[in-house]
Amino acid sequence: MSEMRAVLAIACADFLERVRRYSFLFTLGFALYLGYLATAGNLVLQIGHVRGIFNSAWIGALLAMVAGAFISLAGFYFVKNTIQRDRETRVGQILAATPVSKFLYVLGKAFSNLAVLMLMIAALAVSGIAMQLVLGEDRHVQLWSLLSPFVLFAFPAMAVVAVIAVFFETIPFLRGGFGNVAYFFVWTAGLSAPLATGQHASDLIGISVIADSARNVAQLSPQDGGVTFSLSFGQIASPVSTFRWDGIAWTADVIVSRLIWLAFALAIVAVSAFLFDRFDPSRGKKLREVEDSPREPVQEENVAPVGSTAATLTPLAAGQTHSRFLAMVRAELRLMLQGLKWWWFVGAIGLLIASAAIPSAEGRGAALAFAWIWPVLLWSSMGVRETRDQTYQLIFSAPHPIARQIPAVWLAGVLLALLCAGGFGLRLLLAGNLRGTMAWLIGALFIPAAALALGVWSGSGKPFEILFTLFWYIGPLHAMPPLDFMGSAPVTATTHYPLVYLALTGVFMLAAIAGRKRQLRS
Repeated sequence: MSEMRAVLAIACADFLERVRRYSFLFTLGFALYLGYLATAGNLVLQIGHVRGIFNSAWIGALLAMVAGAFISLAGFYFVKNTIQRDRETRVGQILAATPVSKFLYVLGKAFSNLAVLMLMIAALAVSGIAMQLVLGEDRHVQLWSLLSPFVLFAFPAMAVVAVIAVFFETIPFLRGGFGNVAYFFVWTAGLSAPLATGQHASDLIGISVIADSARNVAQLSPQDGGVTFSLSFGQIASPVSTFRWDGIAWTADVIVSRLIWLAFALAIVAVSAFLFDRFDPSRGKKLREVEDSPREPVQEENVAPVGSTAATLTPLAAGQTHSRFLAMVRAELRLMLQGLKWWWFVGAIGLLIASAAIPSAEGRGAALAFAWIWPVLLWSSMGVRETRDQTYQLIFSAPHPIARQIPAVWLAGVLLALLCAGGFGLRLLLAGNLRGTMAWLIGALFIPAAALALGVWSGSGKPFEILFTLFWYIGPLHAMPPLDFMGSAPVTATTHYPLVYLALTGVFMLAAIAGRKRQLRS
Protein backbone atom coordinates (compact mmCIF):
# COMPACT_ATOMS: atom_id res chain seq x y z
CA MET A 1 0.00 0.00 0.00
CA SER A 2 2.84 2.39 0.82
CA GLU A 3 4.45 1.59 -2.53
CA MET A 4 1.30 2.54 -4.39
CA ARG A 5 1.12 5.79 -2.42
CA ALA A 6 4.69 6.54 -3.45
CA VAL A 7 3.85 5.95 -7.12
CA LEU A 8 0.77 8.15 -6.91
CA ALA A 9 2.73 10.88 -5.09
CA ILE A 10 5.40 10.93 -7.80
CA ALA A 11 2.79 10.93 -10.57
CA CYS A 12 0.64 13.60 -8.90
CA ALA A 13 3.54 15.95 -8.18
CA ASP A 14 4.85 15.67 -11.72
CA PHE A 15 1.37 16.06 -13.23
CA LEU A 16 0.60 19.19 -11.22
CA GLU A 17 3.95 20.71 -12.17
CA ARG A 18 3.15 20.24 -15.85
CA VAL A 19 -0.43 21.48 -15.92
CA ARG A 20 0.69 24.78 -14.38
CA ARG A 21 2.72 25.66 -17.46
CA TYR A 22 1.54 27.73 -20.40
CA SER A 23 2.77 24.99 -22.73
CA PHE A 24 0.10 22.69 -21.31
CA LEU A 25 -2.59 25.10 -22.47
CA PHE A 26 -1.04 24.91 -25.91
CA THR A 27 -1.33 21.12 -25.95
CA LEU A 28 -4.98 21.28 -24.90
CA GLY A 29 -5.54 23.84 -27.63
CA PHE A 30 -3.93 21.47 -30.11
CA ALA A 31 -6.33 18.68 -29.09
CA LEU A 32 -9.33 20.99 -29.42
CA TYR A 33 -8.06 22.20 -32.79
CA LEU A 34 -8.03 18.61 -34.04
CA GLY A 35 -11.65 18.36 -32.95
CA TYR A 36 -12.40 21.57 -34.84
CA LEU A 37 -10.76 20.21 -38.01
CA ALA A 38 -12.99 17.15 -37.79
CA THR A 39 -16.09 19.28 -37.24
CA ALA A 40 -15.21 21.57 -40.15
CA GLY A 41 -14.79 18.61 -42.49
CA ASN A 42 -11.02 18.95 -42.87
CA LEU A 43 -10.42 15.63 -41.12
CA VAL A 44 -12.58 12.75 -42.29
CA LEU A 45 -12.57 9.01 -41.73
CA GLN A 46 -13.85 6.98 -44.64
CA ILE A 47 -13.65 3.60 -46.32
CA GLY A 48 -12.93 3.91 -49.99
CA HIS A 49 -15.48 6.48 -51.12
CA VAL A 50 -18.05 6.00 -48.36
CA ARG A 51 -18.24 6.99 -44.73
CA GLY A 52 -20.53 6.42 -41.80
CA ILE A 53 -23.09 8.99 -40.80
CA PHE A 54 -21.95 11.28 -38.02
CA ASN A 55 -23.56 9.46 -35.10
CA SER A 56 -21.89 8.86 -31.74
CA ALA A 57 -20.15 5.64 -32.85
CA TRP A 58 -18.61 7.08 -36.03
CA ILE A 59 -17.53 10.32 -34.37
CA GLY A 60 -16.00 8.38 -31.49
CA ALA A 61 -14.08 6.17 -33.92
CA LEU A 62 -12.96 9.20 -35.96
CA LEU A 63 -11.66 11.14 -32.96
CA ALA A 64 -10.06 8.05 -31.40
CA MET A 65 -8.14 7.52 -34.64
CA VAL A 66 -7.20 11.21 -34.67
CA ALA A 67 -5.87 10.81 -31.13
CA GLY A 68 -3.94 7.68 -32.00
CA ALA A 69 -2.43 9.20 -35.14
CA PHE A 70 -1.66 12.78 -34.08
CA ILE A 71 -1.57 13.02 -30.28
CA SER A 72 0.68 9.94 -30.19
CA LEU A 73 3.23 12.09 -32.06
CA ALA A 74 2.80 15.55 -30.53
CA GLY A 75 2.10 14.17 -27.05
CA PHE A 76 5.36 12.21 -26.97
CA TYR A 77 7.44 15.33 -27.43
CA PHE A 78 5.46 17.15 -24.76
CA VAL A 79 5.89 14.49 -22.06
CA LYS A 80 9.45 13.41 -22.94
CA ASN A 81 11.23 15.52 -20.34
CA THR A 82 10.00 14.30 -16.98
CA ILE A 83 13.20 12.52 -15.86
CA GLN A 84 15.44 15.12 -17.52
CA ARG A 85 13.70 17.85 -15.53
CA ASP A 86 14.55 16.04 -12.30
CA ARG A 87 18.17 15.89 -13.44
CA GLU A 88 18.33 19.59 -14.24
CA THR A 89 16.61 20.72 -11.04
CA ARG A 90 18.67 18.29 -8.89
CA VAL A 91 15.47 16.81 -7.50
CA GLY A 92 16.62 13.44 -8.81
CA GLN A 93 19.51 13.28 -6.33
CA ILE A 94 17.06 13.82 -3.49
CA LEU A 95 14.74 11.10 -4.78
CA ALA A 96 17.70 8.76 -5.24
CA ALA A 97 18.40 9.04 -1.50
CA THR A 98 14.87 7.87 -0.61
CA PRO A 99 13.71 4.22 -0.31
CA VAL A 100 11.69 4.54 -3.56
CA SER A 101 12.86 1.84 -5.95
CA LYS A 102 13.75 2.44 -9.56
CA PHE A 103 10.65 0.56 -10.74
CA LEU A 104 8.30 2.65 -8.59
CA TYR A 105 9.94 5.88 -9.72
CA VAL A 106 9.73 4.99 -13.40
CA LEU A 107 6.16 3.74 -12.96
CA GLY A 108 5.17 7.02 -11.32
CA LYS A 109 6.69 9.00 -14.19
CA ALA A 110 4.87 6.80 -16.71
CA PHE A 111 1.56 7.41 -14.88
CA SER A 112 2.24 11.13 -14.98
CA ASN A 113 2.84 10.99 -18.73
CA LEU A 114 -0.32 8.96 -19.20
CA ALA A 115 -2.39 11.41 -17.14
CA VAL A 116 -1.23 14.34 -19.26
CA LEU A 117 -1.95 12.49 -22.51
CA MET A 118 -5.36 11.30 -21.33
CA LEU A 119 -6.30 14.87 -20.40
CA MET A 120 -5.69 15.77 -24.03
CA ILE A 121 -7.81 12.76 -25.06
CA ALA A 122 -10.58 13.91 -22.71
CA ALA A 123 -10.62 17.34 -24.35
CA LEU A 124 -10.93 15.65 -27.74
CA ALA A 125 -13.76 13.42 -26.46
CA VAL A 126 -15.71 16.42 -25.15
CA SER A 127 -15.32 18.10 -28.53
CA GLY A 128 -16.92 15.00 -30.05
CA ILE A 129 -20.22 15.79 -28.36
CA ALA A 130 -20.14 19.30 -29.76
CA MET A 131 -19.20 17.91 -33.16
CA GLN A 132 -22.21 15.59 -33.22
CA LEU A 133 -24.61 18.38 -32.29
CA VAL A 134 -23.13 20.83 -34.79
CA LEU A 135 -23.11 18.45 -37.74
CA GLY A 136 -26.67 17.37 -36.99
CA GLU A 137 -26.80 14.12 -38.96
CA ASP A 138 -27.77 12.27 -35.77
CA ARG A 139 -28.13 14.41 -32.65
CA HIS A 140 -28.91 11.46 -30.35
CA VAL A 141 -25.77 11.26 -28.18
CA GLN A 142 -24.92 7.76 -26.94
CA LEU A 143 -22.07 8.12 -24.46
CA TRP A 144 -20.81 4.53 -24.56
CA SER A 145 -20.75 4.46 -28.35
CA LEU A 146 -18.88 7.78 -28.33
CA LEU A 147 -16.43 7.06 -25.53
CA SER A 148 -15.72 3.34 -25.97
CA PRO A 149 -13.21 3.89 -28.84
CA PHE A 150 -11.31 6.29 -26.57
CA VAL A 151 -11.24 3.76 -23.73
CA LEU A 152 -10.34 0.69 -25.77
CA PHE A 153 -8.21 2.24 -28.52
CA ALA A 154 -6.84 5.62 -27.43
CA PHE A 155 -6.07 4.63 -23.82
CA PRO A 156 -3.74 1.68 -24.66
CA ALA A 157 -2.10 3.76 -27.39
CA MET A 158 -1.41 6.62 -24.98
CA ALA A 159 -0.12 4.15 -22.38
CA VAL A 160 2.44 2.84 -24.88
CA VAL A 161 3.45 6.39 -25.86
CA ALA A 162 3.80 7.36 -22.18
CA VAL A 163 6.14 4.48 -21.35
CA ILE A 164 8.16 4.88 -24.57
CA ALA A 165 8.82 8.49 -23.54
CA VAL A 166 10.17 7.25 -20.19
CA PHE A 167 12.13 4.48 -21.92
CA PHE A 168 13.84 7.00 -24.20
CA GLU A 169 14.84 9.09 -21.18
CA THR A 170 16.56 6.14 -19.48
CA ILE A 171 18.89 5.54 -22.44
CA PRO A 172 21.61 8.19 -22.75
CA PHE A 173 21.76 8.39 -26.54
CA LEU A 174 17.94 8.55 -26.85
CA ARG A 175 17.20 11.16 -24.21
CA GLY A 176 18.46 14.02 -26.38
CA GLY A 177 18.00 15.19 -29.94
CA PHE A 178 18.68 11.80 -31.52
CA GLY A 179 15.74 10.35 -29.62
CA ASN A 180 13.48 13.14 -30.87
CA VAL A 181 14.33 12.29 -34.47
CA ALA A 182 14.29 8.52 -33.91
CA TYR A 183 10.81 8.54 -32.40
CA PHE A 184 9.38 10.04 -35.56
CA PHE A 185 10.47 6.93 -37.46
CA VAL A 186 9.18 4.68 -34.65
CA TRP A 187 5.82 6.47 -34.86
CA THR A 188 5.73 6.09 -38.66
CA ALA A 189 6.52 2.38 -38.42
CA GLY A 190 3.87 1.90 -35.75
CA LEU A 191 1.15 3.44 -37.91
CA SER A 192 2.28 1.53 -41.00
CA ALA A 193 2.50 -1.90 -39.34
CA PRO A 194 -1.25 -2.75 -39.35
CA LEU A 195 -1.62 -1.49 -42.92
CA ALA A 196 1.27 -3.70 -44.02
CA THR A 197 0.36 -6.83 -42.05
CA GLY A 198 -3.42 -6.55 -41.79
CA GLN A 199 -3.21 -8.15 -38.34
CA HIS A 200 -5.14 -6.81 -35.35
CA ALA A 201 -2.31 -7.82 -33.02
CA SER A 202 0.04 -5.25 -34.56
CA ASP A 203 -2.59 -2.47 -34.60
CA LEU A 204 -1.90 -0.06 -31.76
CA ILE A 205 -4.55 2.55 -32.58
CA GLY A 206 -7.23 0.08 -33.76
CA ILE A 207 -7.56 1.22 -37.35
CA SER A 208 -7.76 -2.33 -38.77
CA VAL A 209 -10.43 -3.31 -36.23
CA ILE A 210 -12.58 -0.37 -37.29
CA ALA A 211 -11.92 -1.11 -40.96
CA ASP A 212 -13.12 -4.72 -40.71
CA SER A 213 -16.20 -3.81 -38.68
CA ALA A 214 -17.24 -0.93 -40.94
CA ARG A 215 -16.63 -2.93 -44.12
CA ASN A 216 -18.90 -5.69 -42.85
CA VAL A 217 -21.70 -3.23 -42.10
CA ALA A 218 -21.30 -1.40 -45.42
CA GLN A 219 -20.99 -4.75 -47.24
CA LEU A 220 -17.69 -3.80 -48.82
CA SER A 221 -14.81 -6.06 -49.77
CA PRO A 222 -11.18 -5.31 -48.83
CA GLN A 223 -10.59 -4.38 -52.47
CA ASP A 224 -13.03 -1.48 -52.07
CA GLY A 225 -10.50 0.31 -49.89
CA GLY A 226 -9.40 0.49 -46.31
CA VAL A 227 -9.96 3.04 -43.62
CA THR A 228 -8.19 6.27 -44.56
CA PHE A 229 -7.68 9.70 -43.11
CA SER A 230 -8.11 12.67 -45.37
CA LEU A 231 -6.66 15.96 -44.19
CA SER A 232 -6.87 19.12 -46.26
CA PHE A 233 -6.99 22.88 -45.77
CA GLY A 234 -10.26 23.24 -47.61
CA GLN A 235 -13.66 21.63 -47.50
CA ILE A 236 -13.44 18.01 -48.58
CA ALA A 237 -15.88 16.85 -51.21
CA SER A 238 -18.66 14.62 -49.90
CA PRO A 239 -18.14 10.87 -50.40
CA VAL A 240 -20.31 8.92 -52.78
CA SER A 241 -22.58 7.56 -50.08
CA THR A 242 -22.98 7.11 -46.35
CA PHE A 243 -24.05 4.21 -44.19
CA ARG A 244 -25.08 3.76 -40.58
CA TRP A 245 -22.49 2.22 -38.32
CA ASP A 246 -23.36 1.68 -34.65
CA GLY A 247 -19.92 0.75 -33.42
CA ILE A 248 -17.69 -2.25 -32.90
CA ALA A 249 -18.85 -5.50 -31.37
CA TRP A 250 -16.47 -5.69 -28.43
CA THR A 251 -15.69 -9.39 -28.53
CA ALA A 252 -13.25 -11.14 -26.24
CA ASP A 253 -10.61 -11.24 -28.98
CA VAL A 254 -10.75 -7.47 -29.46
CA ILE A 255 -10.56 -6.76 -25.73
CA VAL A 256 -7.69 -9.21 -25.22
CA SER A 257 -5.75 -7.57 -28.05
CA ARG A 258 -6.05 -4.23 -26.25
CA LEU A 259 -5.00 -5.75 -22.92
CA ILE A 260 -1.91 -7.16 -24.61
CA TRP A 261 -0.84 -3.63 -25.49
CA LEU A 262 -1.26 -2.60 -21.84
CA ALA A 263 0.86 -5.57 -20.79
CA PHE A 264 3.44 -4.51 -23.38
CA ALA A 265 3.49 -1.03 -21.84
CA LEU A 266 4.07 -2.51 -18.38
CA ALA A 267 6.93 -4.60 -19.76
CA ILE A 268 8.56 -1.46 -21.16
CA VAL A 269 8.30 0.10 -17.69
CA ALA A 270 10.17 -2.88 -16.24
CA VAL A 271 12.90 -2.61 -18.89
CA SER A 272 13.15 1.14 -18.33
CA ALA A 273 13.55 0.62 -14.58
CA PHE A 274 16.36 -1.86 -15.24
CA LEU A 275 18.17 0.63 -17.49
CA PHE A 276 17.54 3.66 -15.26
CA ASP A 277 20.75 4.97 -13.67
CA ARG A 278 18.98 6.37 -10.58
CA PHE A 279 20.73 9.71 -11.15
CA ASP A 280 24.14 8.20 -10.45
CA PRO A 281 26.66 10.68 -11.93
CA SER A 282 29.45 8.08 -11.94
CA ARG A 283 27.81 5.88 -14.57
CA GLY A 284 29.52 6.44 -17.88
CA LYS A 285 31.76 9.22 -16.63
CA LYS A 286 35.49 9.08 -16.10
CA LEU A 287 35.40 12.15 -13.92
CA ARG A 288 34.59 9.95 -10.97
CA GLU A 289 38.14 8.65 -10.89
CA VAL A 290 39.47 12.18 -10.64
CA GLU A 291 37.03 13.08 -7.91
CA ASP A 292 37.93 9.99 -5.87
CA SER A 293 41.70 10.43 -6.22
CA PRO A 294 43.45 11.41 -2.97
CA ARG A 295 44.30 15.03 -2.59
CA GLU A 296 46.99 16.60 -0.48
CA PRO A 297 45.65 18.51 2.50
CA VAL A 298 45.78 22.25 2.18
CA GLN A 299 47.48 23.98 5.08
CA GLU A 300 45.85 27.11 6.28
CA GLU A 301 48.06 30.12 6.85
CA ASN A 302 47.36 33.23 8.83
CA VAL A 303 47.34 36.05 6.32
CA ALA A 304 46.96 39.62 7.38
CA PRO A 305 43.95 41.36 5.82
CA VAL A 306 44.77 43.76 3.02
CA GLY A 307 42.79 46.93 2.62
CA SER A 308 40.91 47.37 -0.64
CA THR A 309 41.56 50.32 -2.88
CA ALA A 310 39.67 51.57 -5.89
CA ALA A 311 41.17 50.45 -9.19
CA THR A 312 40.91 52.16 -12.54
CA LEU A 313 40.91 50.02 -15.68
CA THR A 314 42.72 51.19 -18.79
CA PRO A 315 40.24 52.07 -21.54
CA LEU A 316 40.25 49.74 -24.56
CA ALA A 317 41.90 51.43 -27.51
CA ALA A 318 39.75 51.89 -30.58
CA GLY A 319 42.28 50.12 -32.78
CA GLN A 320 41.94 46.94 -30.70
CA THR A 321 38.27 46.42 -31.54
CA HIS A 322 38.77 45.27 -35.11
CA SER A 323 36.50 42.43 -36.17
CA ARG A 324 37.73 38.92 -36.86
CA PHE A 325 34.49 37.79 -38.46
CA LEU A 326 35.94 34.94 -40.52
CA ALA A 327 37.67 33.59 -37.43
CA MET A 328 34.31 33.64 -35.62
CA VAL A 329 32.70 31.68 -38.45
CA ARG A 330 35.48 29.09 -38.31
CA ALA A 331 35.14 28.87 -34.54
CA GLU A 332 31.37 28.35 -34.76
CA LEU A 333 31.85 25.63 -37.37
CA ARG A 334 34.44 23.92 -35.19
CA LEU A 335 32.04 24.03 -32.24
CA MET A 336 29.39 22.30 -34.36
CA LEU A 337 31.77 19.53 -35.44
CA GLN A 338 33.51 19.14 -32.10
CA GLY A 339 33.15 15.72 -30.49
CA LEU A 340 31.75 13.90 -33.52
CA LYS A 341 32.78 10.28 -34.03
CA TRP A 342 34.57 9.00 -37.11
CA TRP A 343 31.49 7.17 -38.36
CA TRP A 344 29.61 10.48 -38.58
CA PHE A 345 32.14 11.82 -41.07
CA VAL A 346 32.11 8.54 -43.00
CA GLY A 347 28.33 8.73 -43.30
CA ALA A 348 28.45 12.38 -44.37
CA ILE A 349 31.07 11.66 -47.04
CA GLY A 350 29.06 8.71 -48.32
CA LEU A 351 25.90 10.81 -48.67
CA LEU A 352 27.92 13.60 -50.28
CA ILE A 353 29.18 11.20 -52.96
CA ALA A 354 25.77 9.59 -53.42
CA SER A 355 24.04 12.93 -53.96
CA ALA A 356 26.40 13.56 -56.88
CA ALA A 357 26.96 10.09 -58.34
CA ILE A 358 23.45 8.57 -58.48
CA PRO A 359 22.34 8.62 -62.13
CA SER A 360 18.64 9.48 -61.71
CA ALA A 361 17.53 12.91 -60.55
CA GLU A 362 14.97 11.37 -58.20
CA GLY A 363 17.66 9.22 -56.59
CA ARG A 364 19.95 12.20 -56.14
CA GLY A 365 17.05 14.09 -54.56
CA ALA A 366 16.52 11.29 -52.04
CA ALA A 367 20.27 11.30 -51.30
CA LEU A 368 20.09 15.07 -50.73
CA ALA A 369 17.23 14.59 -48.28
CA PHE A 370 19.27 12.12 -46.24
CA ALA A 371 22.43 14.21 -46.57
CA TRP A 372 20.68 17.15 -44.95
CA ILE A 373 18.97 15.23 -42.18
CA TRP A 374 22.35 13.77 -41.21
CA PRO A 375 23.51 17.00 -39.48
CA VAL A 376 20.11 17.90 -37.98
CA LEU A 377 21.43 17.59 -34.42
CA LEU A 378 24.24 20.01 -35.25
CA TRP A 379 21.84 22.62 -36.62
CA SER A 380 19.51 22.20 -33.65
CA SER A 381 22.24 23.49 -31.33
CA MET A 382 22.33 26.86 -33.11
CA GLY A 383 21.11 29.63 -30.84
CA VAL A 384 20.99 27.19 -27.91
CA ARG A 385 24.64 26.63 -27.00
CA GLU A 386 24.99 29.97 -25.22
CA THR A 387 22.30 29.08 -22.69
CA ARG A 388 22.97 25.36 -22.54
CA ASP A 389 26.70 25.76 -21.88
CA GLN A 390 26.26 28.83 -19.64
CA THR A 391 28.47 30.99 -21.85
CA TYR A 392 25.90 33.68 -22.56
CA GLN A 393 27.50 36.07 -20.02
CA LEU A 394 30.70 36.12 -22.07
CA ILE A 395 29.09 36.14 -25.51
CA PHE A 396 26.42 38.72 -24.75
CA SER A 397 28.96 41.08 -23.18
CA ALA A 398 31.26 40.97 -26.20
CA PRO A 399 31.23 43.89 -28.65
CA HIS A 400 28.37 43.72 -31.16
CA PRO A 401 26.83 40.40 -30.02
CA ILE A 402 24.10 40.69 -32.65
CA ALA A 403 25.86 42.18 -35.66
CA ARG A 404 28.72 39.70 -35.43
CA GLN A 405 27.71 36.59 -33.56
CA ILE A 406 24.29 35.96 -35.16
CA PRO A 407 25.63 36.12 -38.77
CA ALA A 408 28.66 34.04 -37.78
CA VAL A 409 26.50 31.25 -36.37
CA TRP A 410 24.21 31.35 -39.41
CA LEU A 411 27.08 31.26 -41.91
CA ALA A 412 28.62 28.34 -40.05
CA GLY A 413 25.33 26.49 -40.48
CA VAL A 414 25.24 27.39 -44.17
CA LEU A 415 28.80 26.09 -44.64
CA LEU A 416 27.79 22.85 -42.92
CA ALA A 417 24.90 22.46 -45.37
CA LEU A 418 27.17 23.12 -48.36
CA LEU A 419 29.78 20.66 -47.11
CA CYS A 420 27.26 17.87 -46.51
CA ALA A 421 25.45 18.21 -49.86
CA GLY A 422 27.97 19.94 -52.08
CA GLY A 423 27.94 17.03 -54.51
CA PHE A 424 24.28 17.62 -55.34
CA GLY A 425 24.84 21.32 -56.05
CA LEU A 426 27.99 20.64 -58.09
CA ARG A 427 26.13 18.11 -60.26
CA LEU A 428 23.40 20.68 -60.97
CA LEU A 429 25.93 23.40 -61.71
CA LEU A 430 27.92 21.24 -64.13
CA ALA A 431 24.68 20.28 -65.90
CA GLY A 432 23.83 23.96 -66.39
CA ASN A 433 20.70 23.69 -64.23
CA LEU A 434 20.85 27.15 -62.73
CA ARG A 435 17.30 27.12 -61.39
CA GLY A 436 17.93 23.82 -59.65
CA THR A 437 21.19 25.14 -58.25
CA MET A 438 19.41 28.22 -56.94
CA ALA A 439 16.70 26.11 -55.27
CA TRP A 440 19.37 23.96 -53.61
CA LEU A 441 21.34 27.02 -52.45
CA ILE A 442 18.18 28.59 -50.99
CA GLY A 443 17.66 25.39 -49.02
CA ALA A 444 21.19 25.71 -47.64
CA LEU A 445 20.36 29.25 -46.50
CA PHE A 446 16.89 28.43 -45.17
CA ILE A 447 17.65 25.49 -42.87
CA PRO A 448 20.24 27.25 -40.64
CA ALA A 449 18.07 30.37 -40.46
CA ALA A 450 15.10 28.32 -39.23
CA ALA A 451 17.29 26.45 -36.74
CA LEU A 452 18.78 29.68 -35.39
CA ALA A 453 15.44 31.44 -34.96
CA LEU A 454 13.76 28.47 -33.27
CA GLY A 455 16.78 27.94 -31.02
CA VAL A 456 16.99 31.57 -29.90
CA TRP A 457 13.29 31.86 -29.13
CA SER A 458 12.72 28.43 -27.55
CA GLY A 459 16.06 27.97 -25.81
CA SER A 460 15.96 24.32 -26.90
CA GLY A 461 16.82 22.32 -29.98
CA LYS A 462 13.68 20.20 -29.66
CA PRO A 463 11.29 22.42 -31.72
CA PHE A 464 13.66 22.45 -34.69
CA GLU A 465 14.34 18.71 -34.45
CA ILE A 466 10.62 17.93 -34.44
CA LEU A 467 9.53 20.37 -37.15
CA PHE A 468 12.49 19.67 -39.41
CA THR A 469 11.95 15.91 -39.29
CA LEU A 470 8.22 16.25 -39.90
CA PHE A 471 8.53 18.58 -42.89
CA TRP A 472 11.54 16.62 -44.19
CA TYR A 473 9.43 13.46 -44.29
CA ILE A 474 6.42 15.10 -45.97
CA GLY A 475 8.24 17.43 -48.36
CA PRO A 476 11.74 16.52 -49.62
CA LEU A 477 11.52 12.77 -48.99
CA HIS A 478 8.19 12.46 -50.83
CA ALA A 479 8.97 15.14 -53.45
CA MET A 480 6.07 17.44 -52.49
CA PRO A 481 7.01 20.84 -54.02
CA PRO A 482 5.13 23.10 -51.55
CA LEU A 483 7.12 21.63 -48.64
CA ASP A 484 10.31 20.80 -50.54
CA PHE A 485 12.49 23.42 -48.85
CA MET A 486 15.63 21.60 -50.02
CA GLY A 487 14.92 21.68 -53.74
CA SER A 488 15.40 17.90 -53.86
CA ALA A 489 12.67 17.23 -56.44
CA PRO A 490 13.43 18.37 -60.02
CA VAL A 491 9.95 19.90 -60.36
CA THR A 492 10.49 22.18 -57.35
CA ALA A 493 12.95 24.39 -59.24
CA THR A 494 10.28 25.15 -61.87
CA THR A 495 7.87 26.56 -59.27
CA HIS A 496 7.83 29.73 -57.18
CA TYR A 497 8.31 27.83 -53.91
CA PRO A 498 12.10 28.41 -53.70
CA LEU A 499 11.42 32.15 -53.67
CA VAL A 500 8.97 31.62 -50.83
CA TYR A 501 11.66 29.88 -48.79
CA LEU A 502 14.12 32.62 -49.65
CA ALA A 503 11.68 35.15 -48.17
CA LEU A 504 11.17 32.90 -45.14
CA THR A 505 14.94 32.84 -44.67
CA GLY A 506 14.87 36.61 -44.22
CA VAL A 507 11.91 36.32 -41.85
CA PHE A 508 13.70 33.75 -39.70
CA MET A 509 16.87 35.85 -39.57
CA LEU A 510 14.89 38.89 -38.43
CA ALA A 511 13.19 36.70 -35.84
CA ALA A 512 16.58 35.46 -34.60
CA ILE A 513 17.83 39.05 -34.26
CA ALA A 514 14.68 40.06 -32.38
CA GLY A 515 15.01 37.06 -30.09
CA ARG A 516 18.64 37.83 -29.32
CA LYS A 517 17.72 41.47 -28.51
CA ARG A 518 15.13 40.14 -26.10
CA GLN A 519 17.78 37.97 -24.46
CA LEU A 520 20.14 40.93 -24.10
CA ARG A 521 17.44 42.97 -22.36
CA SER A 522 16.53 40.20 -19.94
